Amino acid sequence: MMQRNRLFALSLAFLLAGCSSLMVEDAVVGPDFVPRNVFLAAPQLPKSLRTVAVLPLTADPRLADGAAGIMTLEPVLRGELTKQLRFELIFISPQQLREWTQRISWTSNDELPPSFFETLRRHVHCDGVMFSQLTQYQAYPPLSLGWHFKLVDGVSAQVVWAADEIFDSRDKAVSNSARRYQQASQTMGNTAPDSKIILTSPDRFAHYSAAALFGTLPPR
Repeated sequence: MMQRNRLFALSLAFLLAGCSSLMVEDAVVGPDFVPRNVFLAAPQLPKSLRTVAVLPLTADPRLADGAAGIMTLEPVLRGELTKQLRFELIFISPQQLREWTQRISWTSNDELPPSFFETLRRHVHCDGVMFSQLTQYQAYPPLSLGWHFKLVDGVSAQVVWAADEIFDSRDKAVSNSARRYQQASQTMGNTAPDSKIILTSPDRFAHYSAAALFGTLPPR
């Protein structure tokens, strides 16, 4: 019995040492990336802004892989925005936009029709409108992803929040933040976590970058 206990103790010590080694090997050292190109009209969301119409993701027309980026990243955008629980979301399809506005997409830089916000309020009873654009998309290492978001009050047409950032995995602070995001997302039971995987996964990197920007939305 004593010998069995010793063997168990040695095995446990070996296992813990191995886990410790893995943790050290996956250590992330250095500062995080802090989004700075963010605009807040007020420290809190307006009480009247409860329901937001989210327009389809667009891409900068200069992006060679813009269409592929939209297809890949729109589900990421929707998922991360939903996690914020800031307001009720109504996702507008390109077909609905075409029916209501004669175009399948709009950006916040477009010259909007005078009745644009009134039209959306009439159809989906929204208080605000979220514009989203992909400004940079490199889906192979070194990963690079640019987002431009703008939340507009649907009644006053005033900007409530805006964010415009490029996340470049070659930036040490961006790499640190992405890896820490990956570590926090590791599933239980993964005996050999490696946070660096996020730096080669466009999907994981997109989740991190969208979450980082939506995290700057003002609280309610």
